[in-house]
Amino acid sequence: MDEISSLINALEQGCSKIQKKYFKKNEIITTYIQKRSQICILMSGKADLIRYDLNGNKDIVDNFNSNDIFGEAFYPVHTNNELSVIANANCCVLFLVHDDILRKCKSNCKFHNILSSSILELTLNNAIHQNTRIEVLSKRSIREKLLSYFSILSSKDFSKTVTIPISLTNLADYLSVDRSAMMRELKNLANEGFISKNGSKIKLLYK
Repeated sequence: MDEISSLINALEQGCSKIQKKYFKKNEIITTYIQKRSQICILMSGKADLIRYDLNGNKDIVDNFNSNDIFGEAFYPVHTNNELSVIANANCCVLFLVHDDILRKCKSNCKFHNILSSSILELTLNNAIHQNTRIEVLSKRSIREKLLSYFSILSSKDFSKTVTIPISLTNLADYLSVDRSAMMRELKNLANEGFISKNGSKIKLLYK
């Protein structure tokens, strides 16, 4: 069993400094607030980190799955644009504050002991998420962004057939591109033999 699984199982032992909450799809899990340094661990479900600019345009900054970690401690708030984490499915989330990792609770609970040793793994996973999106967004064209995104999914799943884990609307927001233009590019990629598409399933034909 890996450290993150041990961490979640140890929650059953209880800890006074940890909050466990449940959210339904489309509910706001948290809104990033400067200087709070909150840490959240997604025990189950899916969620998106959403940012709206001053014109109301939506941008998906990141998406999270089970065992992923997020919060202000990993994404410093230096902007007036609101950052919120929205449930993309029913979710169970643990809430804690960064300083509580260093200050163990009086009962010296099993959960807190495992948390201290697991935080590095959780932090590394978070860094991988952010680096992945930076790599995708560094591409200039919609085509390059799509192919880069599909290649990352393929490498992660060790398969040439991948399933897009989010809706096409959210994918466009994640890639920071116009949805209609993205749909045209997906059609072009299929017509030119780069991919085959069946719903959310994409088969890479160019690798």
